[in-house]
Amino acid sequence: MITDGALYRLMTWLSPSFPVGAYTYSHGLEWAVESGAVHDRATLEDWVRGVLAHGAGRSDADLFRDAWGADAAALDRVIEVADAFRGTAELALESAAQGRAFLTAVQASWPHPRLGALAGRCAALDRPPAYPVAVAVAAAAHGVPLAPALTAFLHAFTANLVSAAVRLVPLGQTDGQRVQAALAPAVAEAARAALARPAEDFGAAAPMVDLFSMFHETQYTRLFRS
Repeated sequence: MITDGALYRLMTWLSPSFPVGAYTYSHGLEWAVESGAVHDRATLEDWVRGVLAHGAGRSDADLFRDAWGADAAALDRVIEVADAFRGTAELALESAAQGRAFLTAVQASWPHPRLGALAGRCAALDRPPAYPVAVAVAAAAHGVPLAPALTAFLHAFTANLVSAAVRLVPLGQTDGQRVQAALAPAVAEAARAALARPAEDFGAAAPMVDLFSMFHETQYTRLFRS
């Protein structure tokens, strides 16, 4: 069960209006569109479904799960793994910049000792608070249960990719919503799989996302930072 207060916080934190700058990142999708790999509703759906199952959707879900229930020692390990487990400079920036912005905004609006402790541990380790780690710690600190928090986080991740594609392909708003609707089972499955998966089965394999992110670094005309 999730209380009304916890649901309100979760919806606020993962709203497009929350100041993390998510709209400025495409997670390599901008080059996927440039190259023609993503060019319509069907190819967008396939791309996002693959990222969810095999790429950052999988690894970030595991990081979220582990950070939500971590004690101090375990949290240090999650912080280090989350910072190291990025395939390219732009994907690292995407996670770190959003994590810093999220932690700053949440501490200002919904302060909690665990958020201060996270900021302190990141400073001591000289590593940024990766976005899934920051959201997970905030959710745990403020009584948002793991399962709905993780599902909402993955939904926000897919929604941002769909929003980017609506602008890039371009797709109509209706086609964007059709993709979002079609991905509902994939989001639910990604969350369910992460909750059932043992911690030692951590990892991802989406080499095309990493490769397209590298190409994006030198793309001539860019709308997005990743």
